[in-house]
Amino acid sequence: MAETKPTATASVKSTSVQAKKSSNAISWLAPIICIIAGYCIWRFILGSADGFHEPDKAGGFWPQHHKPKGAMNAIYEGGIIVPLLIGMFLMVVTFSIERLLTISKALGSGSVADFIRKVQYHLANRNVDAAMAECDKQRGSVANVMRAGLRRYKEMTVNNELSTDQKVLAIQKEVEEATALELPMLQKNLVFLSTITSVGTLIALLGTVMGMIRSFSALGEEGGGAGAATQLAVGISEALYNTALGIGTSAFALIMYNVFTTKIDSITYGIDESGFTLTQSFASLYK
Repeated sequence: MAETKPTATASVKSTSVQAKKSSNAISWLAPIICIIAGYCIWRFILGSADGFHEPDKAGGFWPQHHKPKGAMNAIYEGGIIVPLLIGMFLMVVTFSIERLLTISKALGSGSVADFIRKVQYHLANRNVDAAMAECDKQRGSVANVMRAGLRRYKEMTVNNELSTDQKVLAIQKEVEEATALELPMLQKNLVFLSTITSVGTLIALLGTVMGMIRSFSALGEEGGGAGAATQLAVGISEALYNTALGIGTSAFALIMYNVFTTKIDSITYGIDESGFTLTQSFASLYK
């Protein structure tokens, strides 16, 4: 019988990359806390009885205060949609801070381009240990993927069973598996920012429409006149606070989403370049 060559899957150890352990508590806990905080801000700060000439002394879940003393108190009269919009704004702030910390850590220390050039230099001199030391210094997502590939790279340099093509495929597979574990961590929770970008304005329009309905209903009950027209104008201005809050929240969410996706794209590009560096280096030096 003809002798068959061992395949890469049969002779190469399973991946050394370990799945990252991360808590997902913030994904469901933060929205709840933000909505509750939004209601508290609306009810007890914007809706403080001291901020109105005609406060509702009975209080309750939604006191019917009238004649606000300042612009901040006037926001309270925008209605029950306002605390939801405030909660969404707090969510944008919360997840922006969380993503900023995570992505800053993923970027590592120093320039990614300089890091890749240093690794290329060490690999060109067949100094894999020095290249791995550079990964320990950089400590970002690109370095994590590069370190995983370098471990397999080092194994392949002493492997006499596989062909060069099989060794390159083994290194490439290791890089792909490390990348598959690294990228979800970078993109986590961005869905909240993208959702608020589109939903925030719709919810604000809902609040505006509800305010307009209340205003025109009050106009109908008054039966017309100058006083009714004044009340209608005040009611419309209060309803438009919903629109202003929603547009501002959506704009902020859109800006932060684009900032983070741009940073993630730069990390992804660095990861792709790392994989190309490893495979091309091995193919040229260990033929």
